[in-house]
Amino acid sequence: MVSFEMNDRKKIGLGLTGFGIFFSFLGIIFFFDKGLLAIGNILFISGVMLTIGLRSTMQFFTKPKNYKGTISFGAGFFLVLIGWAVIGMILEAYGFIILFSGFWPTLSVFMQRIPILGWLVQQPFINRLFDRYRSKRVPV
Repeated sequence: MVSFEMNDRKKIGLGLTGFGIFFSFLGIIFFFDKGLLAIGNILFISGVMLTIGLRSTMQFFTKPKNYKGTISFGAGFFLVLIGWAVIGMILEAYGFIILFSGFWPTLSVFMQRIPILGWLVQQPFINRLFDRYRSKRVPV
């Protein structure tokens, strides 16, 4: 069993990732505000880098099977920075789904252990949704 040691760098990284998601959510709520979306993107990327490390982040984004997601996410990030927020967020969302689709099963197990959220995740409709993605997962 692999243990996940939580040091200060990883705590800060998880916090930055959370704030990045929060600011991106606010940017979408406020009619694709490009400033909030750009801040959210920068916080999210820096949070991921701090959480898993710079080398692991670079290896993850440069894997040949992740090229399509990386290019889509990067192009969307660039479009948000230059002000084309709606098109950029669509590209980023597509890239995010492609890049992080292998993490859905792990995320579902983690969410089932959270008190209130775990009850929601264990509902039949949501459980079938996670089972669908779990069956498509290809071992690395």
